[in-house]
Formats: sequence, C-alpha cells, structure tokens
Amino acid sequence: MLFDYDTLQVMWWILVGVLLIGFALTNGMDMAVSALLFKVAKNSKERGAIISTISPHWDGNQVWLITAGGAIFAAWPEVYAASFSGLYWGMLLVLFAIWLRPLAFDYRNHSNDETWLKRWDIALTVGSLVPMLIFGVAFGNLLQGLPFWADENVRWHYDGVFLTALIPLLDPFSLLCGLVSVAMLLTQGCLWIQLRTVDDISNRVRGLTLKLALLTLVLYALAGLWAYTFDGYRLVSLAPEGSFHSITGKTVEVVEHGLFENYKSVWILWLVPIAAMFCILKAGIAGGKGDAIKGIIYNSLAIALVIGTAAIAMFPFVMPSSYDPASSLTIWDASSSHFTLQVMLYAVIVFVPISLSYTVWAYKRMWNRVSEEDGSTGHY
Repeated sequence: MLFDYDTLQVMWWILVGVLLIGFALTNGMDMAVSALLFKVAKNSKERGAIISTISPHWDGNQVWLITAGGAIFAAWPEVYAASFSGLYWGMLLVLFAIWLRPLAFDYRNHSNDETWLKRWDIALTVGSLVPMLIFGVAFGNLLQGLPFWADENVRWHYDGVFLTALIPLLDPFSLLCGLVSVAMLLTQGCLWIQLRTVDDISNRVRGLTLKLALLTLVLYALAGLWAYTFDGYRLVSLAPEGSFHSITGKTVEVVEHGLFENYKSVWILWLVPIAAMFCILKAGIAGGKGDAIKGIIYNSLAIALVIGTAAIAMFPFVMPSSYDPASSLTIWDASSSHFTLQVMLYAVIVFVPISLSYTVWAYKRMWNRVSEEDGSTGHY
C-alpha cells in the first residue's frame, strides 16, 4: 500500500489530530475527574471513591500523550524543534504538574490520616488542572500565530528569554481558549463520575454537568466570535523545487480578518463548529437527566469537533509565525521524508488497533460502579 507524498502529508495531519483527540478523550477525562475531587466529594472517602474510577486506567491513558508527542517528533520534526524552542517553559510547567499525579496516586493510600489524604488530593487536583489549562492556551497561541522565526541556517528563535518568553503567551484570548479546554474536559469528567459512581455522588454531579456544558458552550461561542476578527495566513507558494531553504523560501501572505478563510471558501465546513455547539448542548442535557452514556458520546464528539474547528481554521499551517510569516510551518514543508511517513503509517496500521483493543479490554475488565465505601479501602 503506497501513497504519494502529498497524500501522506495530509494523512499524517489527520492522524496527529486523531492522536490529540484520543489524548483529550482519555487522559483529559481522567485529569478532569481528578480536578473535580473537591467540587464533587464531601469527604475523603468520597474522594477516594472517585479516584478509584480512574486509578486502573490513568497511566494507560498517558500513552496517548506520549504517542502524540512521538508522532509529532517523527512526522513533523521541524514543528517539534520550533515548539520546544519557544514553548519550553510552558511544557516544563505541564511536565512538573503531571509529575504530581503518579505521586498522588501512589502515596495517597499509604495513610488514613485526613491531613495526609487532603494534601495528596490537592496535589492531584493541581497536577490535573494545570495541563488542561495550558493545552488550551497552546491552541489559542497557535490560532494567533507565535512570535518565532528561522535564521539562514533554519535555527529557531523567539522573542524574550525565561519568563519573558512565557508570560506573553498567556494573553487574554489564549487564556479564554484554556478555559474552554478546562470547562469541556470537566464536563467529560462529570459524566464519567456520574457513570461510574452510585447514589449520592452520581446524583450530585448531574446539575454540575449541565452547568459546565452551558459554560463550555458560551466560552466556545465567545472564543469563535473573537477569533473571527483575527488575521489569518495564506500560503501563496512553497519554496522552489531544489531550494536549500525549503522552509524560509516560501511565500506567505497575512490576510486581514482571515483566520476563518477556509470556512469562507468552503461553506459546508461551518457544519463542524455548529455541530460542536449542538453536541455540547446535548451532552449537558443528557448529563442533567442522568443519561451519562449518551452524554459521554455527545461530549466526546464535541471534543473532536472543537479540535477539528481549530485545525480546519489553520490548515495547511501547523505553526504560523506572527513575527515572520515566511517562517511559518505547514504540513508541506515541516514533515519528514516520504519514506519516513510511509513506514510510520505501517506502524500505525499494526499497533493502533492493538492498543485500542487492549484499552477496550482493560476498561471492560475493570468496569464496576463504586460507592463511598470503596473509597475507604485504600486499594485503588
């Protein structure tokens, strides 16, 4: 099964998106459950019960993050290099937060002391909320364009150093995108808690599910209206064939208020953000009625459609540059060789079905609804 280079580049743009969606649906969900501990639970036993719904799966869900990162490194090495050059401190912040999670899962049940339990539950909450926010902030920055450029040797540079390179990334629009991410994933977490717990915990989270879904809907609509005013980028031409600098040799135009130019060109694409809003609303309604399964299905579709909305708006750009548009990275000039993409595709065809099968088996094998009493056993 051989594909031409252009087809493979588009396929890997889709596959990386699928991996990011998989990460949001799995690891994003268990982070959201952890972040809701103090909002949903009334005591340490209830917090323990909620933790027990994700403890068998959270480390397996991390595979989606690792796989997505590995796929970006292999499929788009220049994107990997450019992003780490400027987003390094943001990524370290996420990494430090994620480190708290395995420590909390492991050490929490070493003592029944209330102070001990509360401290590790706080660590678990913080270690979950920070990545949810930062990943959304990252998407907000990508939509606006990042202040980077490539020199004559294709070495990547950003304005500022240390915190002066991090703080500007936390602009109002990017923080709004971060809040969309948090609200949307917390909705997924509420639905999971509702599905896997019984009695008071499950019933208590119903109203919160609807409120979070409505908040997601409002924030998503606000972010969309705001983004509509942003400038976009148009790829005019790639670098001439045989050019030594295939990245910096292309021509890119800045289009005033053109971030949604792809939507304006192909009007049927507007169905993606419209469907996302519909699914968010349906997820909230289903969760409010106690139909967690239907809610999870709708909210999972919403997550995929929200990520798809951003991807369509940016296509074919992966990392647009607000400092030097010609240094922007697209799927055409930032990807690995034809041979590399082809071999990676074979690996995906073989190993992704295996991973999915194992994940389904693991969830089925360890499926049970938990109560407050399950949170007092100390075994997760």
